[in-house]
Amino acid sequence: MAQRILVLILCLFSTPVFAGLFDNQNSNNFVPASKAFQFDFQQQQQHLMLHWQIKPGFYLYKAQIKLTPTAATLGEVTFPQSESHHDEFFGDSEVYRQQLRLPVVLQQASQTAHITVTWQGCSDRGVCYPPESQDIPLSEVVPAASSSITLGSETGEKTATPPGEGQTLSAPPSNSPFSPLWALLIGVGIAFTPCVLPMYPLVSGIILGNGQLSQRRTLWLALLYVQGMALTYTLLGLVVAAVGLPFQAALQSPWVLSIISTVFILLALSMFGVLSLQLPGSLQTRLALLSNRQQGGSAPGVLAMGAIAGLICSPCTTAPLSAILLYIAQSGNLPLGGLTLWCYATGMGLPLVAVALFGRRLLPKSGPWMEQVKVAFGFVILALPVFLVSRILPGVWEPRLWGLLGVAFFSWGFITLLAVKHPAVRAVQILLLAAALVCARPLQDWVFGAPQSASASHLVFQPIKDNSELQRYLEQHPGQPVMVDLYADWCVACKEFEKYTFSDPGVQQALKQVHLLKVDVTDNSPQNQALLAAHQVLGLPTILFFDGQGQPLDNLRVTGFMGAPEFIRHLQKLPGSTTIDTNEQ
Repeated sequence: MAQRILVLILCLFSTPVFAGLFDNQNSNNFVPASKAFQFDFQQQQQHLMLHWQIKPGFYLYKAQIKLTPTAATLGEVTFPQSESHHDEFFGDSEVYRQQLRLPVVLQQASQTAHITVTWQGCSDRGVCYPPESQDIPLSEVVPAASSSITLGSETGEKTATPPGEGQTLSAPPSNSPFSPLWALLIGVGIAFTPCVLPMYPLVSGIILGNGQLSQRRTLWLALLYVQGMALTYTLLGLVVAAVGLPFQAALQSPWVLSIISTVFILLALSMFGVLSLQLPGSLQTRLALLSNRQQGGSAPGVLAMGAIAGLICSPCTTAPLSAILLYIAQSGNLPLGGLTLWCYATGMGLPLVAVALFGRRLLPKSGPWMEQVKVAFGFVILALPVFLVSRILPGVWEPRLWGLLGVAFFSWGFITLLAVKHPAVRAVQILLLAAALVCARPLQDWVFGAPQSASASHLVFQPIKDNSELQRYLEQHPGQPVMVDLYADWCVACKEFEKYTFSDPGVQQALKQVHLLKVDVTDNSPQNQALLAAHQVLGLPTILFFDGQGQPLDNLRVTGFMGAPEFIRHLQKLPGSTTIDTNEQ
């Protein structure tokens, strides 16, 4: 009797052990999203804490975390430090593992306020989950009397910093083309264009006046002039960013991004000399007369001269300044806008400080090379429309556009240096030519077309949209098995299936007698969600199989990536399949 009791106890204890082993083996592939990313929140007055407990082997995409408030206004949300994740198809992404705690400050919330939180993540084994959303009810938060919060519509979508009511907040992009450091370097470069560099000795004489000044006094006046100019540019940056802030949702639409990109192209053409952009002559004359009334050699007069000079735009400075202002308006970031324009003006003024201290002997001799500097900045401006339209074009176009710009820039540099007769320049020409050839690589398939072997190596799927269409297809095509590929653009392993498995000749041979269907659930629409729920799909990639009578073959379902040899062996389990030797693949 005691022996039987002991055996029973061992069985009871061994059951969870074996269950745990089974779960450890398959948990990365088959746990639902609610268990992979356990979400919770807590509100204490105006402080809201969002918390994700992330299962080991899973990660959340930083860029896919979005907050959409309704009848509430959010303060600036600072995302904690993330880690870099690389995959073959999406490149480098910022992700969170283990856990994520995201503090949110509520500036205002009505009694009916709530926030829709959206997130999306994947497993290290290749299973990706559709975006998850949860509505969070908010307790009422009364705005402080001293704060000036402008309330807009009750709902809407917007991407901005800081976020306000009705905005959809997501992780800000880290690859902004106009960082303050870049603005400083661009300002220094603009100083060597033909409209600016020859003016520095003249401007230096005007701001210093006729008296003999000490070197310290000279440095002080030169810096005052530069800071006066920087003050004007900083105010321009703040005003433009503030004007753009309420229109961030519109500024992210494809039509507006296309218009802004067209303006950038026109600004670049002005740097190429195709057209001229500058203030009207009458306005420039009035500003120049106002500047001439200021007293050179005095601190207030020099500061005023610099501030007025910031408003006088020459043909060489109008396009870069307009490009930076337009991008700042599109970003809507006030601190970044002011700092970027301050750095830009300071960079333009650094050569002036050098001229005031040491005279024009430090300046390079004027010549045709200054025109080439101007053209080079035209290519810099052309990078902005590429950066913007890459958001709205299919992913295949981004490397093509960057490649096209790179080929144009390096080819221009190569041709420009042909007129220079110096041995060292030949090495630079070789480097420029090599860089142009490297940039041309993404254009190869676009210009000459994909190789025939590659274009003919993929299976042809019939697209379907929802579960009702799937059921109709199964009813109308009895007698042959059906394979349904559930696909999404955000699914890494789905792309691996296409590239490595479905392109395999053995897989294609094994699927010759199988009807092939594909459902694109990228949008995660209600129809997509209904189909996934009807077939109890937890994540992607998932491949469903149905027999000749339209009945699901649940034992043959595939979840997660499967290589070609393994997939061929799996297909041999289909009713009526032929045996294929995977060793020949």
